[in-house]
Amino acid sequence: MKGLLEKVQAEISRLTARIHSEQQNNGSWKYDFETGPMTDSSMIILLSALFPDEKELLSQLARRLVRNQAAGGEWKQYDDDDGHLSSTIEAYTALLLSGYLDREAPPMKRAEDYIVRSGGVEKSHISTKFMLALNGLYPWPSFYPIPLFLIRLPKWMPLSFYRWSSYVRTHFAPILILGHLKFTMRHPSAADITHLYKTQKYRKLHRQGRWSRWFATKRNHEAIRKAEHFMLEHIEGDGTLYSYASATFFMIYALLAIGYKPDSPVITHAVKGLLSFVTQTEGGEMHVQNSPSTIWDTALASYTLQEAGLPAEDEAIQRAAAFLLSLQHKEKKEQAEGILTHMTGGWGFSESNTANPDVDDTQAVLRALTRCMPFHQDCNEAWQKGVRYLFCMQNDDGGWAAFERNSTFFANRLFALENFEDTAFDPSAADVTGRTLEFLGNHVKLTTNHPRIQAGVRWLLQQQQPDGSWYGRWGVSYLYGTWAAVTGLTAVGFPATHPAIQKATDWLLRIRQPDGGWGESCKSDVAKSYVAAPYSTVVHTAWALDVLIAVYDTPVKEIREAISLMINWNQEGSSKRVTYPTGAGLPGHFYIQYHSYPRIWPLLTLSHYREKYKCC
Repeated sequence: MKGLLEKVQAEISRLTARIHSEQQNNGSWKYDFETGPMTDSSMIILLSALFPDEKELLSQLARRLVRNQAAGGEWKQYDDDDGHLSSTIEAYTALLLSGYLDREAPPMKRAEDYIVRSGGVEKSHISTKFMLALNGLYPWPSFYPIPLFLIRLPKWMPLSFYRWSSYVRTHFAPILILGHLKFTMRHPSAADITHLYKTQKYRKLHRQGRWSRWFATKRNHEAIRKAEHFMLEHIEGDGTLYSYASATFFMIYALLAIGYKPDSPVITHAVKGLLSFVTQTEGGEMHVQNSPSTIWDTALASYTLQEAGLPAEDEAIQRAAAFLLSLQHKEKKEQAEGILTHMTGGWGFSESNTANPDVDDTQAVLRALTRCMPFHQDCNEAWQKGVRYLFCMQNDDGGWAAFERNSTFFANRLFALENFEDTAFDPSAADVTGRTLEFLGNHVKLTTNHPRIQAGVRWLLQQQQPDGSWYGRWGVSYLYGTWAAVTGLTAVGFPATHPAIQKATDWLLRIRQPDGGWGESCKSDVAKSYVAAPYSTVVHTAWALDVLIAVYDTPVKEIREAISLMINWNQEGSSKRVTYPTGAGLPGHFYIQYHSYPRIWPLLTLSHYREKYKCC
């Protein structure tokens, strides 16, 4: 044991020094929020159409796309993905429209073969078809499934636009305009992708004439005005819509559709905001982040360093606290019509986010600030306000969701859109609830004697799967949810002997990988059941170990072996075990490689190991 503790301490020291050295001058930590090809492809298509002078960035983004193409011609969302049709179509289209590659280039021929073999453009995701339609490459449906009039319905009506989650409202305000007007902006390249269609019936593109577009605009002038107002009211200081690149792309097209010029201040500001999302990855490539994760990463890094032994009065922790305190949401930003009015006192995900606080970021920030209160003048009041925000956001069912309170949209099945159920409403989630309970237990010192804790625990226990796991909405997937649930339950007083804890522990030990660690495939959140990855990942292993450390009084063989393996794997740096996506955005369509995670979660787990077993 002494040898392993020494190895643990050495790795704690290494990771602590590394994270400490990566802090920015303003007190934040800025790590890459890396995703698949979607944002890069959309950026290439937009810039090559409207701002072709961005030649160097266009070339760099295109080079990254080509490098990430798999041998079979497809683009993937994760390593064990068999191929992602929509991502492949988007990447192909971006490379073709930008002129970076022509149709006869070998990478394009391989991609074409894969697309046609996989069912063609017709089988792609609705969001892909939408982007293609905007650029005259796919026919608009004669009837768009989300009608514009929904934005005019009062908030008390079940189908009202204002009953949707903040994510859907943000993206669908421009989409309502675009789908209604069937707007098309023919790309200057005049490129064509009809060779990617499987059947002839889709090859005749819908062209809406000027007069029919004018009539559609005139007839629904009030609804379009409301959608336009919603967008303009939610533009952040950096020019983006709600700090999402994906929403900002749609907003730019929507503004063009209703008469804004490409050089208008609001569009040029939006493009500058998108450009500010461009990051250089650790591999030296340029990538467009969908939403920079600065607040999330800063909160996690600061708290983890404190758990690793850095005192709260340390300059790095104090600078992080000042940065986080400056970004607390102190006024209501949601427009008055919104039925899901956001409470004040929370924090958002991105540094530019001023209107969309969420429970997960708030509990993470509060955890980072807890020990700082004696050393920072404004910290106590902000902390108290943040805790009140968490309680205000608790749902009536006892759980916590990410962005909304009591967001249930019973009519989501009326709309024939892929993933609409996954985003239209924001129900209680096991991972968010578990993390909130962990904060309230370990940092507010509440237990199951408190009625609000009782309600959260009751809901969480009801969500446990028959195999003993929990599903995590914002991470991959059952390992993430189980980690959050078990650490939350133990924090509020559940003993290791409780049947729910024992059942979860048995499940973790049962799914341990043959290589000695834990790893879960991104396929899990589509299958809605646990699917093993081809190998263990550093982050999944850290989460699983953190659960076992919370449960076992002495380090069992599985803990000792996996701790040593996790350290070795993490020191390999760029291996697949480190880079496999463990963040979830949209099931089957959007996954995240947080570059902060292989630093933060192993350090947190190792610190907990050292603290609990230092005398063993």
